[in-house]
Amino acid sequence: MATAHKQIWAGILTILLSLLSACGGGGSSAPASGGNGTGTPVSPGNGDQAYADPVFYSGAANASLAMASEQAAQVHSQLSLNGKTIAYTSSSGHLTASDLKTGAASASFFYVAYTADNQDAAKRPVTFFYNGGPGSATIWLHMGSYAPKRIVTNAPATSLANPVPFIDNAESLLDTSDLVFVDAVGTGYSQAIAPNTNQSFWGVDQDAAVFRDFVIRYVAAYQRSSSPKFLFGESYGTPRTAVLANLLETAGVKIDGIVLQSSILNYNVNCGVLYPVTISCDGYLPSYAATGAYYSLSSPVPTDLAGYLAQVRSFSAASYRPAVLAYLANHTSAPAGLVAQASAYTGLTASYWQQNINVTPDTFQQFLLPGSLIGRYDARIFAANGSALASGGDPSSTLITASFSSIFSSYLSTQLKYSANSTYIVSSPAINSWNFQHDGIGLPDTVPDLAAALLLNPAMQVLSLNGYHDLATPFYQTEMDLARLGSNANIQIRNYSGGHMNYLDDASRKLAKADLLKFYAAAVAAH
Repeated sequence: MATAHKQIWAGILTILLSLLSACGGGGSSAPASGGNGTGTPVSPGNGDQAYADPVFYSGAANASLAMASEQAAQVHSQLSLNGKTIAYTSSSGHLTASDLKTGAASASFFYVAYTADNQDAAKRPVTFFYNGGPGSATIWLHMGSYAPKRIVTNAPATSLANPVPFIDNAESLLDTSDLVFVDAVGTGYSQAIAPNTNQSFWGVDQDAAVFRDFVIRYVAAYQRSSSPKFLFGESYGTPRTAVLANLLETAGVKIDGIVLQSSILNYNVNCGVLYPVTISCDGYLPSYAATGAYYSLSSPVPTDLAGYLAQVRSFSAASYRPAVLAYLANHTSAPAGLVAQASAYTGLTASYWQQNINVTPDTFQQFLLPGSLIGRYDARIFAANGSALASGGDPSSTLITASFSSIFSSYLSTQLKYSANSTYIVSSPAINSWNFQHDGIGLPDTVPDLAAALLLNPAMQVLSLNGYHDLATPFYQTEMDLARLGSNANIQIRNYSGGHMNYLDDASRKLAKADLLKFYAAAVAAH
């Protein structure tokens, strides 16, 4: 067992680096001044305020700030949504998270908050957004999902317009909630405060605890204790959310709803993050089938994708999983009929299924389209082997990364009026030394944390948003993970065309916005 454990951990960080690193989070007041987290917010009424931050921020593991201050730029703007004009204030800067037990300053968090003006803060929801990685800044949700502005990618197009459009976001959630996009420690412009280092918060439990302390500080600084509160995490941000929701509820901060975008709640059942692969990949089979159908490789090509995937789920549970478990136990060959059916559903030729019935996502990525590599984050995006787009191992990630980074940097300095002496850290090396241990096991299973949060707050609403074509965090595995919580009307699952960031798909983003509006309405009513 010890040898097997070492083999798993030897490969785990390498796999995680390529799998999840890219993605992998009231009132109308300005933040407090001072660095001890006890200042009083000031009224925003006196026009725009630029802030030239003199601090140099580092994403290195051993980096820390000698001290921190709570300063922010402030800009007043307007956004038209559904025929209504929303006046809002953006605040871009830092708040200090202080240890819940000792009161000592722990980390300086960089955030960008969008708050609607002239609203009753006690009734106005506030949502905290963050990406995952671990080690990813929240640039993806911020620039692609429900902020007042977004980057146009036209997913699943395999090229971007030049220049890439950056537009007012017709699906922004600002009509429903104030929005706080916050970067994890060591990413963006967030950094630990001495004697802590960034590494101090690079672990499942440490990370969730310091995020809790940030949320508590934000709620105090902006006087949002009575506001309905929501968490919106993507990718690794979903296990963070499960642990964070439980920590906040335990600390007396009620969370009205959580949104799980492209979940990986239990690392131990995702065969794409375990090496060597010793578990079944049955959670991926419906995603393979959705991808095969997209490329018209399924036989027959379905006309009703939802109904088709219901069939594949049943096949995966009743036939495919038992065959995989038999193969893993003693290399029992899969029946010819099962191999043929797996090939027909997915479009991957039977020879690959015959070699190893437990097809892993990297195998599917490499061999579904001969001569091409399909995307891990969005399998609808592909590139020819040897091309620049395929060189990074995921064309769907390589396609957008440079544009997101350059546009955000310009947006921050020119429109949000915040400038810094250092480069915004899109991705830190956190994953190289991340402590994945949680609740006594080597990799996190955070479904029990979510169960504990729901036990503390039975009114909490949960909405899971997933992409059919996501080969990093497959939608069917998420469904099975959440099924462990039993029947609960407060837990909803919605699947859409698209990948890990299904909000980049114009049609799916509109569908998700409609589902989010219903979700918020139910959660606020329960509040």
